[in-house]
Amino acid sequence: MRSFRNRAPLIGSLPILFFSLAATILASGLLPGLQDRPQEQPRKIRPIRDDVGFCWNPESMKILVDYLAAREKESFKAEGLVAAISPHDDYLYAGRLYYPLFNIIRAREAVIFGVTHGTVRSEIKGLDSLLILDDYELWPGLLKPLEISPLRSYLRKHLKPEYFTVNNRAHELEHSIEALVPFLQYFNPDIKITPIMVAPMPLEKMKEISEHLAQKIAAYMKENKLQPGRDIFFLISADGNHYGKDFNNLAFGQGEEAHEKALAFDRHLIDSYLTGRVTEKKVSGLTGELWGQTHLDYKSSYWCGKYSIPFGLLTVEKVMKRNTGRNVRGQLIRFSDTYSEGVLPLTKIGLGTTAPFSLRHWVSFCSIAYYLE
Repeated sequence: MRSFRNRAPLIGSLPILFFSLAATILASGLLPGLQDRPQEQPRKIRPIRDDVGFCWNPESMKILVDYLAAREKESFKAEGLVAAISPHDDYLYAGRLYYPLFNIIRAREAVIFGVTHGTVRSEIKGLDSLLILDDYELWPGLLKPLEISPLRSYLRKHLKPEYFTVNNRAHELEHSIEALVPFLQYFNPDIKITPIMVAPMPLEKMKEISEHLAQKIAAYMKENKLQPGRDIFFLISADGNHYGKDFNNLAFGQGEEAHEKALAFDRHLIDSYLTGRVTEKKVSGLTGELWGQTHLDYKSSYWCGKYSIPFGLLTVEKVMKRNTGRNVRGQLIRFSDTYSEGVLPLTKIGLGTTAPFSLRHWVSFCSIAYYLE
């Protein structure tokens, strides 16, 4: 009978022999690539700019949406919807304008034209007559991080280099695009986005760049068999007038009467240029009113959307003409302002406001839906 004591040393040495043999194999290159395999790196995600005015918690968002849905008395058509203007103010101020618009958007990807606010331009010089792209792999989302549409890479490859720049820092500082993301993803959980900031530029440059951009987007849509509205949607982020003593904007005076006059002027802009059929003539008229200071000493700098709106509308009109041969028509969903709306009576849901509202400090905004004629 064999003694098990004589086998114990051999059994105990097996692990040592195994690891020694494995090390020899790796060193000899018999298993190439294993020793050089890099560890998987986390995907680069754009940081959240505003976690006070915008909602990044799905439970809180549901409370907000349920509150708004229960009080919404109007219904708006979804058929033929291909583009929209949305506010980017705090949800507790502008929630009544976000909800009825995003409630009818259903798409797989969205191009979002954002503002390039003065806070961005004060830190980063030279952002003029350009589109500003980013190269983040993901954007923050309400339900999960948002994937970037392949359109962004397509544009970086095909756009003329003098028409755009890639600047992550500019996108980190800007809140106008991220403002639309939670509402957009709430109703479109798997949405992908192409974020595009629009820098200040003269009208003729807008026409030039928008024509080129529209060609490339239309080609991308054709190559991928994308239908406008269903497969790809166009959003323009814009707030309107910033009025009152805090903004040094007293073109209509002070007090309640000034508030009504300023609102009437904004309604004039919406009725004259932003609703009905979109045309280059209307876009020119809008920029003339906003940039030309043709009404009293009304200053263009007080309209957040003075570049994103005309550029976005020019692009959308050209894309739709190329892909469908049809015109685009705007319908106002809602217009209001922070002084008139006040703050939604929702507390302890993780939302707040980033600025006051009063006769000395108020902001107007609108939501407008654009349909194929």
